[in-house]
Amino acid sequence: MIDHSQITLYSGGHRGTEAEFGKNGEQWGINEVNFSFDGHTCERSRGLTVLGPEELKKGDVSMEIVSQRMGRTYSRADKIRKVIQSIFHMVNNGYHVIAVGWIQSDNTVKGGTGWGVELAKLFNRPIGVYDQGRDNWFVWKDNNWVEETFVISDKTFVGTGTRNLTEKGREAISDLFKRSFGSAK
Repeated sequence: MIDHSQITLYSGGHRGTEAEFGKNGEQWGINEVNFSFDGHTCERSRGLTVLGPEELKKGDVSMEIVSQRMGRTYSRADKIRKVIQSIFHMVNNGYHVIAVGWIQSDNTVKGGTGWGVELAKLFNRPIGVYDQGRDNWFVWKDNNWVEETFVISDKTFVGTGTRNLTEKGREAISDLFKRSFGSAK
């Protein structure tokens, strides 16, 4: 049996998907680290790590690169920059990247969640996305999304996604934890 205290969830602790990952992690006795920054509100305070200016800089990237990679522009670049910088810390620390949201026709994931997924692609990390529109799990294989039910198989993982979590999305997260870790403690 896996010692759940040796597993760590990296997230942002925001309302919706990230809070749901945290609640499930807590039920299973999994460590939780939530990256944030001054002026940003988190729903989860368990494992809260507030990144200072120097730490945020480690995750800095040109907004032009982000816009190009994501195929969109960002009107509030100052705030989104800090979000993108904190997402870097999540993906840099967690191996398996798991997101809940919507996969778009250009193979990106909608919203800020998409940057975490794009970083995971760049870092060559295993990625799983629950697409709420298609009500199914997908993994990134050979530069394509493939329907696949998977388990969390590493001691570190990222849990991220939309603030607009549906009931089916909530169930998908719970089922993922059950598949991966057995019964809750």
